[in-house]
Amino acid sequence: QEGSLCAQHCLNNLLQGEYFSPVELSSIAQQLDEEERMRMAEGGVSSEEYRTFLQQQPSVNMDDSGFFSIQVISNALKVWGLELILFNSPEYQRLGIDPINEKSFICNYKEHWFTVRKLGKQWFNLNSLLMGPELISDTYLALFLAQLQQEGYSIFVVKGDLPDCEADQLLQMIRVQQMQRPKLIGEEAAQSRDQRLPRSDVDQAIEVNHPFDGTGMLDEDEENFQRALALSRQEIDMEDEEADLRRAIQLSMQGSRRTELSGSLPQNVPQSSHSSQTDSLSSEELRRRRQAYFEKQQQQLQQQDRTPNLQEKATLSSSTPEPDGGGDMSEEDMLQAAMNMSLESVRNHLNSEEEK
Repeated sequence: QEGSLCAQHCLNNLLQGEYFSPVELSSIAQQLDEEERMRMAEGGVSSEEYRTFLQQQPSVNMDDSGFFSIQVISNALKVWGLELILFNSPEYQRLGIDPINEKSFICNYKEHWFTVRKLGKQWFNLNSLLMGPELISDTYLALFLAQLQQEGYSIFVVKGDLPDCEADQLLQMIRVQQMQRPKLIGEEAAQSRDQRLPRSDVDQAIEVNHPFDGTGMLDEDEENFQRALALSRQEIDMEDEEADLRRAIQLSMQGSRRTELSGSLPQNVPQSSHSSQTDSLSSEELRRRRQAYFEKQQQQLQQQDRTPNLQEKATLSSSTPEPDGGGDMSEEDMLQAAMNMSLESVRNHLNSEEEK
């Protein structure tokens, strides 16, 4: 559709040809305006009604946007011997004519005009705002017209013989099927603009309208997540136990070195009795705690491994070092060997203290 020339498109779709131009319709409108002016002048050019008529807009039958009145359309169809009758008028309703038995209708709402015409044996909506003709079934025609009336449309029945056209002759022989309703001209343009939107903008709009709350997570993904979380916690616990074991071994080795240093001091070195008593009590308390800790660790290791000869092998490996097997000993074995060495050192030291 060009501009607002829907009345021109309505007439040409009805007649199925380029029969009317905007210039020709404007000429009809000017002729109607002149006839109206002459009728108003019959009452006197100095009358109040005539002056009011002249002060109105230049024409009541057309405007600069391309709109034409029903009088212009009716006069244009009279050239072809066609007449317009209001569809919902009492005179026409008394005739009781089924809309299927008519040939065409002209529909108007405000400044928009379009044609509904029968071509061959089928009805079509020839609205110039659509991308193409819209097929209307016989059973839907009456409902379609009633819906237009409810929306405020004025419907006119076209009476008379329409000029022959190629489309009518072709559709007399075949029937068409329409799988999809034609889109509006503006609707297709809007969809093309939406398709050109960046993907990121669409994703952000979806995230705003549908924030992710975790409820849509699949059961399999949830199970994998929980399994990974459990493994992570186990690794953290093992690292904490290994760190505690290393600190205990380090404290034990420091205690052994302190005992050796105190044993190597000369016997005649004077020391205060209060300091000696405090150091002796602190050392005994430290030894007891250390021995209880290592015994507890050893019991736990024995329960976990269920290997009766593990301690003997570890003791042999600590007392008689074996040649390096190419670095195959794991870090856990090295920690076990170091712990057993520390335990042996503590026991030897306690035995020497008891003998004294």
